[in-house]
Amino acid sequence: MPDVVNTEQAQAWNGPEGAHWARHQDRWNAVNGGFDAPLLDAARITGDGRVLDLGCGSGQTTRLAALRAPRGHASGLDLSGPMLAEARARAARGGVANVSFVQGDAQAYGFEAGAFDAAISRYGVMFYADPVAAFGNIGRALRPGGRLAFVCPADAALNEWVAAMASLRDLVPVGDFGRPGLPGMFSLAAPDRIREVLTAAGFTGVAVRQVEAYGEWGHGAADAAEFVLGTGPGRHLMEQADEPTRAQARRTLTDHLRAHEAADGTVRLLSTSWLVTADRPMPPGGDD
Repeated sequence: MPDVVNTEQAQAWNGPEGAHWARHQDRWNAVNGGFDAPLLDAARITGDGRVLDLGCGSGQTTRLAALRAPRGHASGLDLSGPMLAEARARAARGGVANVSFVQGDAQAYGFEAGAFDAAISRYGVMFYADPVAAFGNIGRALRPGGRLAFVCPADAALNEWVAAMASLRDLVPVGDFGRPGLPGMFSLAAPDRIREVLTAAGFTGVAVRQVEAYGEWGHGAADAAEFVLGTGPGRHLMEQADEPTRAQARRTLTDHLRAHEAADGTVRLLSTSWLVTADRPMPPGGDD
């Protein structure tokens, strides 16, 4: 995998975190799938469109984009070898032929200039060490007039999964979940930061709209708690505790999640995100 500048992210997503997401791709799609339709609608994908999916993971949004462009093509890019293997397998089993996947770092990848009509991402653009450089590189991959659309988390306080993790604060060092402007899940949580980054990267027409969706985190509170504690942040917290504390953390999180069980036992948590759109400008006085 040449030209990787986000080396810590590459290590994480090719290690336990990437393996976890690949192994539990259906569960993660159940958590985040409520944002798929708004994202793809915002991207304005045409029947012959060429789409780039950034941080595509196991490829659900890439496959959905490909289905919206039956005469076009969707390309998924991700750092994670384990997730890309799952993405390729899923596309093959589903008979989605107009799709491809490549391992790489969007901040430094050598995209062909103007190769894509649209670039999309579902929670895949928050971890760049230099977001202006990354989005600048992505912008060059879009044709003039091409469209960028992505979903990223809004303020941590507006996301119920954060409140679930925060219920463990008296037991383990939960922390503040990251801050706007710093690489991490909430690096783009402030709309002004989003506009600043995309404008500096050369995009125009930046629009930021709040969207909400309930995600399904498991069947029954105990199952959902085990899933949450198996994520990267959950494992990190549990590794810092002894076994009695870990057992108490499981009980505490399970009790917290019981309030979110639906009648059928599904644990549903509200996620609040920004749906961001922007355009690569047309050249002055021309159409290409």
